[in-house]
Amino acid sequence: MDDKVMEDIYQEKLEERIIAHLAEKHAMDYQTAMKVFYTSALADKIHVGKYGIQYLDYKVLVEILEETEPELFGKESRADDGKSGGEVCLK
Repeated sequence: MDDKVMEDIYQEKLEERIIAHLAEKHAMDYQTAMKVFYTSALADKIHVGKYGIQYLDYKVLVEILEETEPELFGKESRADDGKSGGEVCLK
């Protein structure tokens, strides 16, 4: 296997972990978690490997997603009590 194939496999597994963690943390089904992730700017950054962000832990990436794109979760900001909300808003 060459480096490109290995990188693609790594990224696919990373996306799976992010989606599963989103679903669990926010009590949403996998389809909704996929919509949240794949409509985010973070997904694009991971896909292109911007700043090596794809090498961060999936839990850290979910925290970044929550903090930088709260509108995906129906919130204005994460400056609240830090607990996840249940409602998801997909624009």
